[in-house]
Amino acid sequence: MKRNLLLCVVLFVVVGTKVYSQVFTRQDSLRGTITPERVWWDLQHYHLWVEVDPSQKFIKGSNIITYKVLDGGNMSMQIDLQPPMKITRVEQDGKELKMIDEGNAHFVQLQEDQGKNDENKIIVYFEGTPVVANNPPWDGGFTWTKDGNGLPFIATSNQGIGSSVWWPNKDIPYDEPDNGVHISIEVPENLMDVSNGRLINVEHNKIKKTKTYHWEVKNPINNYGININIGDYVHFGEKYKGEKGVLDMDYYVLRENLSKAKKQFEDARKMMEAFEYWFGPYPFYEDSYKLVEAPYLGMEHQSSVTYGNGYMNGYRGRDLSKTGWGLKWDFIIIHESGHEWFANNITNKDVADMWLHEGFTAYSENIFLNYHFGKEASEAYVKGTRMNIQNDRPIIGTYGVSYEGSSDMYYKGANLLHTIRQIVNDDDKWRGILRGINKEFYHKTVTTAQIEKYISQKSGTDLSKVFDQYLRDVRIPILEYLVKGDELQYRWSNTVEGFDMPVKVMVNDNAVWLQPKSNRWKVEKIKTDVAKIIVDTNFYVGSIQIL
Repeated sequence: MKRNLLLCVVLFVVVGTKVYSQVFTRQDSLRGTITPERVWWDLQHYHLWVEVDPSQKFIKGSNIITYKVLDGGNMSMQIDLQPPMKITRVEQDGKELKMIDEGNAHFVQLQEDQGKNDENKIIVYFEGTPVVANNPPWDGGFTWTKDGNGLPFIATSNQGIGSSVWWPNKDIPYDEPDNGVHISIEVPENLMDVSNGRLINVEHNKIKKTKTYHWEVKNPINNYGININIGDYVHFGEKYKGEKGVLDMDYYVLRENLSKAKKQFEDARKMMEAFEYWFGPYPFYEDSYKLVEAPYLGMEHQSSVTYGNGYMNGYRGRDLSKTGWGLKWDFIIIHESGHEWFANNITNKDVADMWLHEGFTAYSENIFLNYHFGKEASEAYVKGTRMNIQNDRPIIGTYGVSYEGSSDMYYKGANLLHTIRQIVNDDDKWRGILRGINKEFYHKTVTTAQIEKYISQKSGTDLSKVFDQYLRDVRIPILEYLVKGDELQYRWSNTVEGFDMPVKVMVNDNAVWLQPKSNRWKVEKIKTDVAKIIVDTNFYVGSIQIL
């Protein structure tokens, strides 16, 4: 039985002088909304079992979904799986359940009332030829390749397209399995699977000539972070003495790349040292940290960070800041690992707030530089990345339809945070805020509003208009000023209403803090022999002297 409903919403957003339009469908709403069929149950645990057949590029398996009932009496549960993958049947307590299909959403019809606070399970069986990733990790799915020795080299990546592109789950970020996930992957006997968490067992099937790798994740985990990596892997590792004790850091690479990896992966320890200092303890000691070679650039899969940067520094050998500092370290190791704090520890409830993942993690790049190469290096790098900012549309996306904001969420987000660091004007306090975020929202899903409020409270400054300007508008603030005798007149222009961000300027090489208002002139007494006024370039703003 199928429901064929069509809902089309056209959204118009006016920001500054630009008008943005986007068409959303009912499928977008089913993907991005906390629907009635989602809201009543709380995800507790997944046991995902998948058999992977490289020769046919085919998978089949099951997912045991354990859930807690939040609101009793509900008889319909939304499970997501995208075609061409198919749900073959769903069972509860040994009985097959009926299902109503609507595109990517499948509404399982439960047979018995669900009592409030009850903990129940369903088993979802599925199979199919999963979508092939055309441009991983951005255009995700399965990647089927071969290594230099002709052996299969396979991986999943599905942040944007959604984890339901290959396995059935509650595909919305607000709800994570509180008690983690058990991942069982069956592969040909000459290959290895590396997934999230810790390897707890390997089963050999001599008849089928396969091995099943069992991995256990004890912490909550976002759906898109769950991954499969299959190849002729070899392993090496180290013990890191971190803030919460000894952390296992494990590395899985193709056999042919072992010697290169042992040198290049030295950046992983440097990353851990810098990020534990600035952001607080690595969030998943129980599940270890892994860096896993993959046949694409890389992704932030929780406790199973994937790597494909060609064993070179920078971003595929390029410096995204064009300052030289971007070639001092391996971009993928640092950036994707930074997501362990921002994306995996702290996860956005709605994809519209994806900047919480990407903005903070892009900022982690210059924090890494700050720790190992000094403050001047980090400042040069983050300012250098401004050339990548387009200011095409707002960083915040559209809520309820799984729609991200502009790609400016990366480096405009990083420069927003760098600007706030200047406003705080106390690096010990700023470090305390970054560490505090990871402690306050440890293993939680959050909204932008929560993070904005936290930073404002801890900084002692109302930053609401600053966030509105950089997250919800495309204009860059302009400090307009003019000098008349012994008066400096100044104001903000090109801003949201009420914008009142303080800014530091150099007046004849002397640092002066100004408190401009939006579109309202203020006056500061200065010496009459002023020759030049320069805005501190660490603020992401423009300036115009009116003659």
